[in-house]
Amino acid sequence: MTAAYLRLGVNIDHVATLRNARGGRHPDPVRAAEIAISAGADGITAHLREDRRHIRDDDIARLKAEITKPLNLEMAATAEMLKIALAVRPHAACLVPERREERTTEGGLDVVAQRMQIADVVLELTRAGVRASLFIAADRPQIEAAAAIGAPAIEIHTGAWCDAVVEGKSALAAAEFQRIATGARFARSLGLEVHAGHGLDYGTSETIAAIAEIVELNIGHYLIGDAVFIGLGAVVRKMRAAIDRGRARIEQAAARP
Repeated sequence: MTAAYLRLGVNIDHVATLRNARGGRHPDPVRAAEIAISAGADGITAHLREDRRHIRDDDIARLKAEITKPLNLEMAATAEMLKIALAVRPHAACLVPERREERTTEGGLDVVAQRMQIADVVLELTRAGVRASLFIAADRPQIEAAAAIGAPAIEIHTGAWCDAVVEGKSALAAAEFQRIATGARFARSLGLEVHAGHGLDYGTSETIAAIAEIVELNIGHYLIGDAVFIGLGAVVRKMRAAIDRGRARIEQAAARP
């Protein structure tokens, strides 16, 4: 079995977090994006939050104008963010839940409860030529709702699994991983493209890369954190290698008698 190439999207939000801590222009998220691309990133992800705590409007405009790989705009499903997305027209837009008091995105969208609002945003993005994806938990009702409203892709929230791995909760980690794998297979059976992200490090990325149905991983905080010690280009290359090792397991498993 030959698995589809697994794309690596690098989220550069926290380069902007560091810049904003002091003000000014340094470090520049666009430069970070260019370094990540040179090191093997297949795309760049940036979350324009309503409170602009890290990425700013001008960052999004510059990223769209200057980088040579696809831009994935993470955004809340609001009128303000939709207007920005329609003006900038990134390659993709991932709809995420957003609460001002949270430190990071804490869970997936509730597509079942917000079906009409999310459907309208997906439709507008699609009409503008922007590939929409929905950041959701690997739960069957949410996946079914995503497919029903016409979203072409979902991104499975991997945070609970990654937390369980880090905390050494092996039984919970195994259950969460199975939920992700089952959800990915189900989503693919409905015709959805499947992405994943949140909390991934080298080890968990290598593990999840063996799920053939997942074709894109979006990773940010861990990479930017490790880049403090070994450099951004080095961490992207290290992550690319981990993902490739994990992907190779699919063919290795298929080759076993």
